[in-house]
Amino acid sequence: MFKKDNWDEILQALTANVFRTILTAFGVFWGIFILVILLAAGNGLENGVKKGFDGIATNTMFMWSQTTSKAYKGLPKVRRYDFRNSDVASLKEAFPDLLYVSPRNQLGDFNGTNNVVRGTKTSAFTIYGDYPELIRQQPMDIIKGRFVNQQDILDQRKTAVIGKGVISELYGKEEEAVGTYIKINGINFMVVGVYKSKQQGGNAEQEQKNIFIPFTTFQQAFNYGDKVGWMALTAKDETSITDLKPKILEKIKALHSVNPADERAVGNFDLYEQFNKVQSLFNILKIIAYFVGTLVLISGVIGISNIMLIVVKERTKEIGIRRALGATPAAIRGQILSESIFLTIISGMLGIAVATGIIALLNMALDSMPPDSNTMFANPSVDLSVVFVALLILVGSGLLAGLIPAQTAINVKPIDALRTE
Repeated sequence: MFKKDNWDEILQALTANVFRTILTAFGVFWGIFILVILLAAGNGLENGVKKGFDGIATNTMFMWSQTTSKAYKGLPKVRRYDFRNSDVASLKEAFPDLLYVSPRNQLGDFNGTNNVVRGTKTSAFTIYGDYPELIRQQPMDIIKGRFVNQQDILDQRKTAVIGKGVISELYGKEEEAVGTYIKINGINFMVVGVYKSKQQGGNAEQEQKNIFIPFTTFQQAFNYGDKVGWMALTAKDETSITDLKPKILEKIKALHSVNPADERAVGNFDLYEQFNKVQSLFNILKIIAYFVGTLVLISGVIGISNIMLIVVKERTKEIGIRRALGATPAAIRGQILSESIFLTIISGMLGIAVATGIIALLNMALDSMPPDSNTMFANPSVDLSVVFVALLILVGSGLLAGLIPAQTAINVKPIDALRTE
């Protein structure tokens, strides 16, 4: 391997027909290039989708009451019921693996009638009654002031946290919102914070037009009593909310005398289950990328093997002379394998280098985009371990590509080779 004469011979053999060598190497170059690009594109798409989950407690489920569909304990088949404050305490006590049990209430929406007034300006917004832990479950940044705190809950303070979309409709460009007052359904609330939603996609603009007030204040100010609209339940990291869900639904049905077999009575959305489905999809895409890239690479390896067979055929007389002068079969085999591995590795590394350059340019283009752009593609990249695996594949491919030609070369009898013209 370290003899200069051997390398001179390898380079001479490969440059004897440059055009043929380039066409042969292109198969391996294209195979490894496609493999790296597909893996990077898959990672970029995965990062983009996960970016949409940024700040969200994915180990979360949402639960709300619906109309019953089965009679139970003398109660009618079809009836409406509501969650209550006591349900929150019962769930926390029954399920210590729950990190947060957040009751929520909602009033109006941005498409409804005007429900918020400031001075001469009025508009329609979605009003939420929430607990402080919501900020750990829903993606948002507090850009001014603060979020709802525990003292707001205990004292039933009339405080509000508003979105950037609310400011654009109720305030002037240079106006300071924190410390001012807005009227929600005729009741004054002091603005204590401004948030910016991290959510991306079609609902991104809508999410900037919400107003959050303390949950207890919401119930008291808008005559909700102890009614709870729905709950957001987040499990601890070591526990799956999907595993807890059947028992949680069973518990809530028992609290409201709902038939245990009634599947319609309690509505729910399991965010963790959906997140795992997305993760499984990306795992499948990664397998497909490896499969397609490997198939293209194999076609390139077959091309190299075919060309090496032709090269051996053309060098039959040379091989015969070397055998006649005392060259061992191992030396002949080593020379052919060296040429095959060298061609495979060089073309493969070139494919990796070109793919890496394209990925770097793509990352530069993505970095130049505004931070709040709703792109579903972010940081396409390939792990360093993939490069090492690719190198091993290239060495193995080179060995396979040269194995048959090398065996063909050592099977040539010196006397027959010398007679070849």
